[in-house]
Amino acid sequence: MRSSHITIKDIARILGVSPSTVSRALKDHPDISEDTKKLVKTFAEKVNYRPNALALSLRNRKTNMIGLIIPEIVHHFFSSVISGIEDMAYAEGYHIMICQSNENYQREVMNVQALTDLRVDGLIVSVSKTTKDFDHIEKVSKDGIPVVLFDRVVEQLDLDKVVIDDFDGARIATEHLIKSGCKNILHLSAPIHLLIGKNRFEGYEAALKNNNLEVDNDLVLKCDTREDVISLQSHILSLAPKIDGIFAVNDSTAIAVMQILQKNGFKVPEDIQVVGFGDGPNATITSPTLTTVEQKGYEMGRESVKILLHRLANPNANIDFQNKIITPILKERESTK
Repeated sequence: MRSSHITIKDIARILGVSPSTVSRALKDHPDISEDTKKLVKTFAEKVNYRPNALALSLRNRKTNMIGLIIPEIVHHFFSSVISGIEDMAYAEGYHIMICQSNENYQREVMNVQALTDLRVDGLIVSVSKTTKDFDHIEKVSKDGIPVVLFDRVVEQLDLDKVVIDDFDGARIATEHLIKSGCKNILHLSAPIHLLIGKNRFEGYEAALKNNNLEVDNDLVLKCDTREDVISLQSHILSLAPKIDGIFAVNDSTAIAVMQILQKNGFKVPEDIQVVGFGDGPNATITSPTLTTVEQKGYEMGRESVKILLHRLANPNANIDFQNKIITPILKERESTK
């Protein structure tokens, strides 16, 4: 008999006792003698008995599993979020099931369905760039499964949310460029339909207005991936003689634009200063090292789990939805003066 398939009934048959006796012995029930407990536990350990997780979850209506849906696992920010989520969840006796939407709405919908079919106790979600219909998330919440949104959150959904202060992060990044002497600042932005894209653009815009600088729409480009930078490099290079600073919506875009500028004779930061958003490992190994806004993914992950566990511990309580906002910090390095 394979140990991975052994059941309480198998142990009871082999030891010549009832299944209820085995079950109670494994739970240290006071009605079971110490000798029987020792016999059952020793045998269960010998055959590597493990409780049937599915049966327990059906009986207890709880799986101790949390579903996590992220756009990209390879992105450093999301991997740091995963670390924060796992550390906090495992410490509280929960396991994480991770799905990747790969920035695809249909895949995100399928991920939500798959995780709910597996009876996860709750969901933590960062929506994809292509997600503009949120019925799949709203339905899960209405069905009684707690949902926490993080980073890429949805303004119109009444759910718990954990975000960095994207507006203020963009504002302090842009104001740093202005204080460093920049007056014509290019913004490489995320899609405005994403709240992070909207908030980071508005932070950039506010910094310009606060310093009596004109907001030039020609200096705002939808460009939030390395691939976007490469496809728009001719246009970016045509703008390069007119600008003295760049605020990029993330580090990968900031580093890609620095590399293109340097390959085409522009010096960073002497000719054009650059600030990113994220503070991943690449920010400290690029040349020059990148000035950027620390996004605090690990902290965001921990906070998301804290809020979700509070919901799970109080399923019938009327708790107001939380909007946890994490304070950003500017990390000054060599890409600015």
